[in-house]
Amino acid sequence: MAEVEEQEEDSEEEPKLKYERLSNGMTEILQNDAASCMTVHDKFLALGTHFGKVFLLDIQGNITQKFEISSVKINQISLDESGEHVGICSEDGKVQVFGLYTREGFHENFDCPIKVVALHPQFTRSNYKQFVTGGNKLLLYERNWLNRWKTSVLHEGEGTITNIKWRANLIAWANNVGVKIYDISTKQRITNVLRDNVSLRPDMYPCSLCWKDNTTLIVGWGSSIKICAVKERNPTEMRDLPSRYVEIVSAFETEFFICGLAPLADQLVTLFFVKENSDQMDEELCARPRLDIIQPLPESCEEISSDALTVRNFQDNECRDYRLEHSEGESLFYIISPKDIVVAKERDQDDHIDWLVQKKKYEEALMAAEISFKNIKRHDVQKIGMDYINHLVDTGDYDSAARKCQKVLGKNMELWENEVYRFKTIGQLKAISQYLPRGDLRLRPAIYEMILHEFLKTDYEGFATLIREWPGDLYNNMAIVQAVTDHLKRDPTNSTLLTTLAELYTYDQRYDRALEIYLRLRHKDVYQLIHKHDLFSSIEDKIVLLMDFDKEKAVDMLLDNEDKISIDKVVEELADRPGLLHVYLHKLFKRDHHKGQKYHERQIGLYAEYDRPNLLPFLRDSTHCPLEKALEICQQRNFVEETVFLLSRMGNCRRALQMIMEELADVDKAIEFAKDQDDAELWDDLISYSIDKPPFITGLLNNIGTHVDPILLIRRIKEGMEIPNLRDSLVKILHDYNLQILLREGCKKILVADSLSLLQKMHRTQMRGVRVDEENICESCHTSILPSDMAKTFNVVVFHCRHMFHKECLPSSGTIPGLQFCNICSAKRRGPGSGILEMKK
Repeated sequence: MAEVEEQEEDSEEEPKLKYERLSNGMTEILQNDAASCMTVHDKFLALGTHFGKVFLLDIQGNITQKFEISSVKINQISLDESGEHVGICSEDGKVQVFGLYTREGFHENFDCPIKVVALHPQFTRSNYKQFVTGGNKLLLYERNWLNRWKTSVLHEGEGTITNIKWRANLIAWANNVGVKIYDISTKQRITNVLRDNVSLRPDMYPCSLCWKDNTTLIVGWGSSIKICAVKERNPTEMRDLPSRYVEIVSAFETEFFICGLAPLADQLVTLFFVKENSDQMDEELCARPRLDIIQPLPESCEEISSDALTVRNFQDNECRDYRLEHSEGESLFYIISPKDIVVAKERDQDDHIDWLVQKKKYEEALMAAEISFKNIKRHDVQKIGMDYINHLVDTGDYDSAARKCQKVLGKNMELWENEVYRFKTIGQLKAISQYLPRGDLRLRPAIYEMILHEFLKTDYEGFATLIREWPGDLYNNMAIVQAVTDHLKRDPTNSTLLTTLAELYTYDQRYDRALEIYLRLRHKDVYQLIHKHDLFSSIEDKIVLLMDFDKEKAVDMLLDNEDKISIDKVVEELADRPGLLHVYLHKLFKRDHHKGQKYHERQIGLYAEYDRPNLLPFLRDSTHCPLEKALEICQQRNFVEETVFLLSRMGNCRRALQMIMEELADVDKAIEFAKDQDDAELWDDLISYSIDKPPFITGLLNNIGTHVDPILLIRRIKEGMEIPNLRDSLVKILHDYNLQILLREGCKKILVADSLSLLQKMHRTQMRGVRVDEENICESCHTSILPSDMAKTFNVVVFHCRHMFHKECLPSSGTIPGLQFCNICSAKRRGPGSGILEMKK
C-alpha cells in the first residue's frame, strides 16, 4: 500500500488516523475501469465497477476472484455476515444472489435499474434466504418450503430507493422523501425520518445510512446528521401502534456535504464532499474530500480531527462518487472514489512515535519508544535517540545532548567514541566529560586522557573534579602526573594543581609524596590519608607540622595510635613547643590519669603557664605529681586556691584556712573548707579570726548552725558590736533549731510507729501454731520428738525459733524462775562451746 498525502488544519495536533492507498491488483483495475461501489468483509473486499465487473480482493488489494455480471455499472454489492453469499445489482436491472463457493442462488432481470440490494445478515444460516432490493419499490425475497422464491412489496410510491442497510431484524432504507425502518420480525414499519433539505437532488446528494449497533441508526443526508435510537414501546401504549418506535437522540448540521458515515466507539467518522470558490472564476470547484472524526452532542458536534485527502481525480468527483465503508473487526475505513481507494486506520504507537520524531519532539518520542519497547515494530530506540542528540547539537544545547548520550548510547563503545570525537571537533569535550561511562563499560584510556588534557589546558578546577570523580584506572596515571608536573613548573604554588597531584600520587600508591603535598598545603585530607594507608612511620618527624595544622585532630590521632607512635616519641618531638606539648599531655591525662605519670611533674609547670583553669582539677585527680614541687610553683605564682588545696592535702589545714581568710577574704569558702575538714579546732580558728569582723560573723551565723553550736559564737561576740543583718541571722538560727526539733520529733514518731508495727507482727507470728510430727527430733537427744506409743503421756517444749526438746532433756531454768530459753540459740549468742557446757549441767 502507498501512503496518501493528507492536509491537517492544525499541524501541531497529532492526527488520529493514518492513510494508505489500496494498491497491487486494485491499481490495475482502476487504470482500466472505475469503482462504483465496494463492500467490506473482515476477510476480503468486494469491488463493483462501472463496466459491470465484480472483483474479490484480499485486504492488501490482490485480486482473488472476478465475476462478469453486466456491461453497465454495478450499483450495489451486499455480503452476509459469514461472507459466503453475495448479492449484486446493476444499472441494467440485473440482480444476482449466489454462494461464492456454489454459484447457486437467485438470478433475475428487471425492467428498471435496481439501485441497491441487501442480504439478511444471517442469509447463509437462515432457511428462508431473505434479501431485499430497491428500485422503484422495496421488494422482499424469501424462499418458501417448496424451494421457490416468494416476493413481497414492503414499500413503494415515494421515488427511487437509493440506500438499504439491514441489521438483525431491522431494515432501514432511504427514498426521495426520507428514511424508513421496517421490523422484519413483526412485519411492521416503525418510523419515517423526513429529509431536511429537499432542495438537494437525492441522486446527486444521496443518503448515507449506518447501523452503530442493533438499535442505533445514523442518518446523513446533505449536511444534516441524525442519530436514531430504536426503542421498545410500553405495552400499555401500543393499541394499534408498532411495538417499537424511534427517538432522535442527536441532530445537527455540518459544514460540508456528507458522503459516508461509520461509527468509531462513541464517535463518528464522517466523509465530506467539499467545494471551494475559484480565485479566477465565480464558480465553485471540487476540493479534496475530508475525513473527520466528530463527537456527537444532542444538538451539535465537536470536531476531534479533520484530514483533507488527496485522492486521484478529486477535481472531477461529485458527492455521489464517494462512499465510506468500514470493517468493524479492525476499525478500518475505506474511502471509495472512482479512481482511488484509500484505507484509513487508527494510528498505533509506532505512528505516534513517527509523528513525535517528525515534529522534533524527541524526548517524548524516546520515552514512548522505551515504554513500548517490547511491542515496538519499526522503531530503533537508539536511532530515535541519535536523532535527538543530533538535534540538540544542531541547536547548541550541548549539555543536554551529552546527558542524553548516557541513555541512548548504552554499551555501544563505537558510538561512544564517535560522539566523543564529535564533541572534540565542536570544542565541547567538557560537556560530555561528566557523562562518560566509568563502570563495567569503559572506553579506551586514550579517550579519558584526551579529555583530561583538554581540561588541564583550560580549567584547573574542572580537571581536579574529574580526577576526584573518575577511578584512577581509567587512564594512564603516570602520563597525567607528568602533565600536571609540567604545569606546576610554570605555576608552582597553584593549590588546585598541587592537591590534584597529591590525589594522583595516592592513586599510584606513592603516599609519602602525597603526604608531603597535603602537609605543605595544610589540607584537611591529610589525616584521612594517614589513617587509610597507615602512614604513621612517615609522620614521626612531622608531628609539629600536624599539630600546627590542627591540634585537636592531630592529638586525637596520636592518642588513638599509641601503639604506632609512642608517648615518649611524641613528647620528644614536642619538647621545644611546650604549648603543643601541654595540649597533648592534657588530653592524654583526660583519657587515662596514669599513662603519662612520669610527665606529671612537668605538667604542673605547663598547666601553670598555659592552662591555669585546669591546674586545680589536675592536682585533685593526679596521684603521681610531687606535692612539694607543686606547692613551690603555686606559691611562686601566687595561686591561692591551688596553694590552699595543696596545703590541706599535705595536712597543713590551719595554714590553708588562714590563706583563705587572709588572701581570699572569703568567709563562704572558709566555712566550706571547715565543713570539708570536719575539725573542731579549725572551727575554733575560724571563729577567732572572724570575731572582730562583723561581715564574717554574719556569714558564720548563717552557715554553722548544723556543725557548731551557735551559742559558742554568740557568747564570743563583743557587746555593742554592730553586725549586719544580725536579726535575720538570729531568726535563721532559731528557724534551723526549730526545724531540727521538728525533724527529731518526726523521726521519733516514725521510730515508735515502726517499733509498734514490728512488735505486732512478731506477736502474730509467735501466736501461730507449730506443726510437730514424727520427722522432728529433739535437739538434745536427737531422737524423734514424738514417742512410739502415742497413748502414753509425754511433754514437749517447742521454742519460737522452731527448735524442739523433750521436756526432760532441757536443762533447768536460768536465773529467772519460769522463764526458759532455747539452749541452742542461747549458746550461739554466748559463743562456741557454751551450749555444750550447759547441756552437761
